[in-house]
Amino acid sequence: MKDLQEFERYMAHLGEGLGHADRQGGLRGYCTGLMAPLKRKSVEPMAAHLAPSATRSRHQSLHHFVADSAWSDEQMLLRVAQWVVPAMDFSDGGWWIVDDTGFPKQGRHSVGVARQYCGMLGKQDNCQVAVSVSLACQAGSLPVACQLYLPQEWADDPQRRKKAGVPQGLEFATKPAIALAQIEHLMAQGAPRHCVLADAGYGVDTAFRERLGQMGLAYAVGVTGQVTVWPPGHAPLPPKPYSGRGHVPTRLRRGDVRHEQPLSVKEVAFGLAADQWQNIEWREGTNFTLRSRFARVRVRAAHREHLRTEQRPEEWLLIEWPEGHKEPMKYWLSTLDEDVLLERMVYEAKMRWRIERDYQDLKQELGLGHYEGRGWRGFHHHASLSIAAWLPDGPATAPSRGCG
Repeated sequence: MKDLQEFERYMAHLGEGLGHADRQGGLRGYCTGLMAPLKRKSVEPMAAHLAPSATRSRHQSLHHFVADSAWSDEQMLLRVAQWVVPAMDFSDGGWWIVDDTGFPKQGRHSVGVARQYCGMLGKQDNCQVAVSVSLACQAGSLPVACQLYLPQEWADDPQRRKKAGVPQGLEFATKPAIALAQIEHLMAQGAPRHCVLADAGYGVDTAFRERLGQMGLAYAVGVTGQVTVWPPGHAPLPPKPYSGRGHVPTRLRRGDVRHEQPLSVKEVAFGLAADQWQNIEWREGTNFTLRSRFARVRVRAAHREHLRTEQRPEEWLLIEWPEGHKEPMKYWLSTLDEDVLLERMVYEAKMRWRIERDYQDLKQELGLGHYEGRGWRGFHHHASLSIAAWLPDGPATAPSRGCG
């Protein structure tokens, strides 16, 4: 009984953001269907489960609620956060985790579907991809923003856009640009300035890292071994001496000798001394303690110095190179404090694993990828409702997810 009362309180809280009282039934029914033990969490099997003797009418009402009704998925996620975040414990730190996830799809008519990399499949295939930002504490996490990535071929096709209901003002944006817009919106709402975590798909984007710094947000983001930096002992040349004619040179240069050229982070890793590597444990895994070998060094990012008048600020390059491996396994650039302990830096960089658990639970338990409609509104409604339904699995809702 207590569980049911808590669920009703939660539904009432979410329903206050729907705009019309007659949408309350759709909210309750859709979330109930998503939490039901069904193999497929699309509208038809949910309707059959909820109303076996009136499946057709139930199907119509659920479809209208998710695909057509003009309530705000952004407001839904905000109200979920209002319910959950007060129960989250940030005494050991907080993080914004950026990532994207793919949904395999057949055909070409579902909004945003294209042949692109699908992490779920580990290869290029026909799929949709959504970019998300999650708020995490040591014990749990919550997706607070989710937006479909619209490939260029969709963004440039007015007919397909109109048919799928893509907002008129929405232009093509890269995944890092979408994530930045999500974070900027969260900051404008007064969200806390926690450290941002992301994989190399975002970390290699210099503009992404620079914008986080401009917003006053620390980061620990993955990069590939090919990313170039200026390690200690390497630096660009100052502007050319003024010749007395024309404009005064103000931009940095690269020289011809080794120390006047940046190095790839992989080259930096191979150049580190043996005593710079330490074995670090960062958390207890399912079956054993997670540990590996790490080193770090202060560097400056190297990118388009010929357009800059001064060097970029120093930041950390963190490297993971497990014993027995022929080369490093992972690299991160981080603006965590200069005096942060190596153990703490590893702990924070590795916290990104939570987003993988989020996606696994949302797809396997709540049917995040099961939406079969083709429109923009329906996709985002279904995603926000999957996140909302993810929570009521115990008497205290959010704390039952381990965030308290």
